[in-house]
Amino acid sequence: MSAEILIIDDDRELGDMLREFLAPDHFRVSTAGSGEAGLESLEDGRFDLLILDIMLPGMSGIDVLQRVRRHSDMPVIMLTARGDDVDRILGLEFGADDYIAKPFNPRELLARIKAILRRARPAAGAGRRLAAGPVEMDLKARQVTAGGKPIRLTGTEFELLRRLLDTPGEVVSRDKLSREALGRRLLPYDRSIDTHVSNLRRKLEDAGVESPSIQSQRGIGYRLVGGD
Repeated sequence: MSAEILIIDDDRELGDMLREFLAPDHFRVSTAGSGEAGLESLEDGRFDLLILDIMLPGMSGIDVLQRVRRHSDMPVIMLTARGDDVDRILGLEFGADDYIAKPFNPRELLARIKAILRRARPAAGAGRRLAAGPVEMDLKARQVTAGGKPIRLTGTEFELLRRLLDTPGEVVSRDKLSREALGRRLLPYDRSIDTHVSNLRRKLEDAGVESPSIQSQRGIGYRLVGGD
């Protein structure tokens, strides 16, 4: 696996350390010390993944994320302060795929990067199409449409919908959704999957999709209902 990664963080030592750490896995890392510089670097469209610190000088990481999501679905991992649940929730609500709290183990970040990039690439048998009601998913093109009109989803939202479309009517546990959509087990008090599902619901509703709908099974998980 190889990929171009951009790190937007004003901690130069962290960027240099991650560049060195990720190089043996064939990840080419560029860095930017501010949101403005990072957005300028993103303009050429060569990056496969963005690692974005929330606490940046000038333009905040949340502001950068909102700008990125206006035109790109590239995977984004947010760097947050440990224990700052507000920042984590905001990052997920504005379209981050995952987050990791500082200070972190570089091996954990590497695992997150690999999981996100792996699911962003078509897998074997990806020529299949899934459908429910007006919602259609092309696994090879990684596109979702409703009534023929495209719905822009992040990689995590795409994987959540794929799993639910694959087993309509079946309750899928939050832990299983976390493992398949985020590539990691669900941690205690982790509301990431719930936030991603909420974002997915909103995008389906904004696209005029009334059925199928995503229902929650309290304390267990989610299922897709309707759309027959």
